[in-house]
Amino acid sequence: MLTDLRLAVRALARARAFAAAVVLTLGLGIGANVTMFGVVDRLLFRPPAFLRDPATVHRVYFRAVNRGVVSTQRTAEYTRYQDLARWTTAFSPVVGVARLTLAVGTGDATRERPVLAVSPAFFALFDVRPALGRLLVDADDATPRGADVAVLGYDFWRTAYGGRDVRGAVVQVGAQRLTVVGVAAPGFAGVDVGAPPALYLPITTYAAAAQPNRDDPTDYYTRYHWRWMEVLVRRKPGVTLARATADADQAYRRSWEARRAVEPSLPPAGVAQPGAVVAAVHLGAGPDPSLEARTARWVAGVAAVVLLIACANVANLFLVRALGRARESAVRLALGGRRARLARQVLAETLVLAAAGGVVGLTVAWLGGAVVGRLLLADGPADAGAVGVWTDGRTVAATGGFAAVAGLLAALAPAWLAGRAGDAGAARLAGALRAGGRGGTAPRSRLGGALVVVQAALSVVLLVGAGLFVRSLGRVRALPLGYDVAPVLVVHPELRGAPADDRTSARLERALFDAAAAVPGVEHLAWVTTVPFLRTNVNPPTVPGLDSVGRFGEFTYQTATPDYFRTMGTRLVRGRGFTIADRAGAPRVAVVSATMARTLWPGREALGRCVHVFADTMPCATVVGVAEDIVQQELTPSARLHYYLPLEQNRDWAGGGWALLVRVRGDAARESDQVRRALQAVLPGPAYVTVQPLRDVVDDQERAWRLGATLFTGFGALALVVAAVGLAGVVGYDVARRRHELGVRAALGARAGDLVRVVLRQGVRFTAAGVVVGSVLALAASRWLAPLLFQQSATDPRVYGGVAAAMLLVALGASAAPAARAARADPNAALRAE
Repeated sequence: MLTDLRLAVRALARARAFAAAVVLTLGLGIGANVTMFGVVDRLLFRPPAFLRDPATVHRVYFRAVNRGVVSTQRTAEYTRYQDLARWTTAFSPVVGVARLTLAVGTGDATRERPVLAVSPAFFALFDVRPALGRLLVDADDATPRGADVAVLGYDFWRTAYGGRDVRGAVVQVGAQRLTVVGVAAPGFAGVDVGAPPALYLPITTYAAAAQPNRDDPTDYYTRYHWRWMEVLVRRKPGVTLARATADADQAYRRSWEARRAVEPSLPPAGVAQPGAVVAAVHLGAGPDPSLEARTARWVAGVAAVVLLIACANVANLFLVRALGRARESAVRLALGGRRARLARQVLAETLVLAAAGGVVGLTVAWLGGAVVGRLLLADGPADAGAVGVWTDGRTVAATGGFAAVAGLLAALAPAWLAGRAGDAGAARLAGALRAGGRGGTAPRSRLGGALVVVQAALSVVLLVGAGLFVRSLGRVRALPLGYDVAPVLVVHPELRGAPADDRTSARLERALFDAAAAVPGVEHLAWVTTVPFLRTNVNPPTVPGLDSVGRFGEFTYQTATPDYFRTMGTRLVRGRGFTIADRAGAPRVAVVSATMARTLWPGREALGRCVHVFADTMPCATVVGVAEDIVQQELTPSARLHYYLPLEQNRDWAGGGWALLVRVRGDAARESDQVRRALQAVLPGPAYVTVQPLRDVVDDQERAWRLGATLFTGFGALALVVAAVGLAGVVGYDVARRRHELGVRAALGARAGDLVRVVLRQGVRFTAAGVVVGSVLALAASRWLAPLLFQQSATDPRVYGGVAAAMLLVALGASAAPAARAARADPNAALRAE
């Protein structure tokens, strides 16, 4: 075998163009799959760092029938967690955990960070020791309130505290002041994919401070009304997964009946059919996978198609090369070579090229893994998807597997031809030897043409998907929102338990408003009670002369201060907006959306109409303006029934402002930190303020379509490159194989343009057949793709036509260089060979 490998290297060194085409093609296909393997492995398969005996650790999900529909949830009440710990025998331990985003720090250094609230047994799931101090222990976790202690995450400790000894230091977390007792080990991040927690605190410490019923400190662990945490378990030795599931299932049914004993309105178990599912610890592998996990699986399939295209290309290149080496094989057989040795030589060549392709694939994954990881793991670390590409054993092993599979697939066709050569009779062998310089006249391979058609068809499918998603994303971004996005900041103050009676709240609103107004570049400000996509208030008004306006759809409303419409950039179609004259005690007013005006008063003027809001006994609010429609809750088409009320006239119902909207000149993201510092300076005590560009909020809503457009386009373009490289290689080797034929044509009077057309016609013919087959496949798959698109037909002829034109142009480009070589065919060489 070593001799065969040396011969393979020498043979490939003489065919550098062939070797480069194969290595590049395999490298791109393998790299796409290694990239997706890194993400899918992290989401679905790779055990969390330090997790001991990962196969026995599970996440518990809860199922019940609600109005005839089976719903699955992974969150539970603390009381439910206690029931599972008390009424199961298959697990040790049963762990409660909640991943939260809380404000950490004080003053201007306050930032919202990921925090993990856990029962101390959480750390028993891992083989981990603290980098400093200790971890949480059972004494830290007790009802009604756990100890005021925290363990810092290693990365947070290094960046925020410089790695110094922080035992005994006090850190502000939310409204609580916690004493640091230790630092977690480097690389430890729990069981979830995402940014490592900044710190860990006892779950009862968080629950006591955050429970909805502040008047009853026992409420969170004696009632079943607050679902907020998750349950992890470890199976005891010898307990099968089926037995563990049955044990959790019976405990959940018993817990359901315990809740129903104190809440008779809860459906009986016979109707709700409650059940528990003991599933993988990874969220993506559970019964309720996340958007990221579903998208990763889907894109992994797309990457597999890219590898299939690469394998088809490489197989075709080897096939054409084998046809061109027919005389060489005949010479080997005439000298006593065996069929098995010829096949082994082919395998050696594919192994060498596949190994080189694997190295190129790792490089592609290293370059692209971080990009794909950040797209699919939005809340993960910045290097998600790229970690350990060169040093991680799982990734290297996966690369070797992809390379081996691709190499074996590529070796099938030439090995088969070698077998046929070994079975050839004496006449065929002699004929091959007599061919001499006309060895390039071997018959064409129908299998090679079929492979070119297959890779072109698969490329068309991916490119059609890319085109549909790009157009879909374009429609999302062109959707009129009814407000400006780029110049607006959303400011949300968090008081962290600071005193906040009505008078104090009003003074704080005024102080924040004035501080923001003093920031250079700020143009308009408005306090509001709702923000699109973040918070929505719903209330159907009462309209004299109309019964049950709720039949028209869901009515949402905004309560705001006078400068709201200028701040958001929402256009007033008719009438006016709010003014400072619309204060408490003044005649009540309202502004309605254009759709609401047409719906409630069709064919009539809405200005001057009366609506009653919050209650039909409330005084009439006169419609003084009609505003353009806005998108409030979702981008998909829905009734735009929205109305606006002055905040000062509705404080009894709306309370104070929930958020401050700030309109700045230029890009809001650049001004966010300046606005945050100015507002933080006027907040009392531990209170803090978050500042978020409205653009980020809207971008989150576009994420599903952006993911589809970006990844489909990326892999579609990669497939197109692979197809072009393969087509150029196949056509180029076909020209080399037909050099004698082309020379004879030239000797008989064929012009250079005639020879060019012969070659171009071949590449275009194969590609055109692939376009037809791929379009049929894409049309067949359109019914599954249609639900993922936004106001975009999955059979859009413009997309299909554009892809067909692009494929034909690529075919012409890929065939251009071989065609130029064909035009230089030497008739003298052909005549001398005769």
